[in-house]
Amino acid sequence: MIYSNQITTMTREELMEKVSEKMSDKRFQHVLRVEKKAIELAHKYGVDVEKASIAALTHDYAKERPDEEMISLIKSKGFNVELIEYGNAIWHGILGAYLVKEELDISDSTILKAIELHTTGSKDMSELDKVIYVADYIEDGRRFPVVEEARQVADVSLDLAVGFETKHTLLYLINNQNKIYPKTLETYNEWVVK
Repeated sequence: MIYSNQITTMTREELMEKVSEKMSDKRFQHVLRVEKKAIELAHKYGVDVEKASIAALTHDYAKERPDEEMISLIKSKGFNVELIEYGNAIWHGILGAYLVKEELDISDSTILKAIELHTTGSKDMSELDKVIYVADYIEDGRRFPVVEEARQVADVSLDLAVGFETKHTLLYLINNQNKIYPKTLETYNEWVVK
């Protein structure tokens, strides 16, 4: 894919190199699979493919940063300190959007929002938000009991896929007695409850 130079001055290859420097090869391979799935979904549902590529490549930019660095960032940059209670699983999306803007000079608000919401969803999700949220859940490397069903749902409807993913993520969190981030409940109430 050739980028337009309107969102970032980097080529896709340069962006991939910058992203890969911040994570393990295992994580980077996941990122590439999410990009592949996001591009497929973007084509299918009429979403900007370049934005889908950039958001997918950067969605886990903060995933493997040390907890100490992220906690320091939360405290020093005015993020809600309650994020600390929810850990990396939640904060890497929110802080990732911040770091992508600061370190990669990508300031497109729609891309930053998709990065921010990819771990929690939201009651207000753009089509790009949904593409990244769903692509992260169903990329080809994922192996969990309902992933094939999730892929089939995503092939029918992006909105239904958001609901399916949110419902099953919540079931997983409840079954494992994990703390639930309030925005995830907001996503459930919007996209799952009839």
